[in-house]
Amino acid sequence: MIPQAAPPLRIARFRREIDGAVARVLSGPSYILGEAVAAFEDAFAAGAGGSPQGSHCVGVASGTDALALALRGLGVGPGDEVLLPALTFAGTAQAVLHCGASPVLVEIDARTRCIDPHAAAAAVGPRTAAIVPVHLFGHPADMPALMAVAARHRLAVVEDCAQSHGATLGGKRLGTFGHAAAYSFYPTKNLGGVGDGGAVVTADPSLAARLRGLRHYGFEDRARVSGRIGFNSRLDEIQAAILLALLPHLAQANAERRAIAARYRDLLGGTELGLPPEDEGAVYHQFAVTAADRDGLRERLAGRGIGTAVHYAPGLHRHPAFAEGARTPLPVTDALAAHLLSLPIQPEVAGGQVARIAGAIRECLACGG
Repeated sequence: MIPQAAPPLRIARFRREIDGAVARVLSGPSYILGEAVAAFEDAFAAGAGGSPQGSHCVGVASGTDALALALRGLGVGPGDEVLLPALTFAGTAQAVLHCGASPVLVEIDARTRCIDPHAAAAAVGPRTAAIVPVHLFGHPADMPALMAVAARHRLAVVEDCAQSHGATLGGKRLGTFGHAAAYSFYPTKNLGGVGDGGAVVTADPSLAARLRGLRHYGFEDRARVSGRIGFNSRLDEIQAAILLALLPHLAQANAERRAIAARYRDLLGGTELGLPPEDEGAVYHQFAVTAADRDGLRERLAGRGIGTAVHYAPGLHRHPAFAEGARTPLPVTDALAAHLLSLPIQPEVAGGQVARIAGAIRECLACGG
């Protein structure tokens, strides 16, 4: 069986480095907000934000917390509305609700599968406080257009980079367009640990300082006096150590994903499948195709020993928790949610297996799958 994703295979690939990193934490003086977290924050800020002087990284407990804390740090709260795409993981909308704000679900662009800037502009209202673009599947949203909308209406922008570690747009790193960027280090991500973890990256030192307080009970100094309502949302030392061991391999892993995606394009071109958008800055967290009979194709592939996954069905406007956020019909979201199918793309899974996977897909399509 070829699984759709298998994080333990990546851990096994770099096990020696990871074991050494974990051992150093276990023998060290601190297990919470210690040397590993500080070292990872510095290294990730340099890689994700441009330079150590220009960026600040604040490690938190999850990608959802990263979004929620970034929004809170920017002043988003009860009575505010936040624009986000209707096709994304539920955690994006949950983060808005955890701020006491209301998510407004916006139609996506059929080509990029990310939030449509024109739809976002049309959705701005008197209570709109922020936009959360999601770089879905590792492909960039149209940040210049979205930043123009935000500037016109004085909105905060928090990029959801949970699936776009190391991705770029026009040579500029994603996560550096908005006021802050939220990352997830869930095990399946391009940079993933062995549990939950997240981070906020920002070029704003005052925002970074607020976030460091928010993640740690609202403490503002070493006296441990809560200056505001805070949370227990800290990146663990062991997770930070593992991520720090994996971070030097991220660029190579992304290059391997791009090579696998190119191979898929060669072998699946000319079929009835809709292929993901091609962008030189994409990092292919998923290689999601569209199929007319998505569920039938998935079942037939499983019968041939090939795992796939569905991301994300239904759209958020079909979730009871977020239904009030849909102000207009969302036909593009509905159509993609009904037909998207994610193929194996993790290098440790799909490397050397693309021909077999593509061949099985062609067989399934030929027999009606």
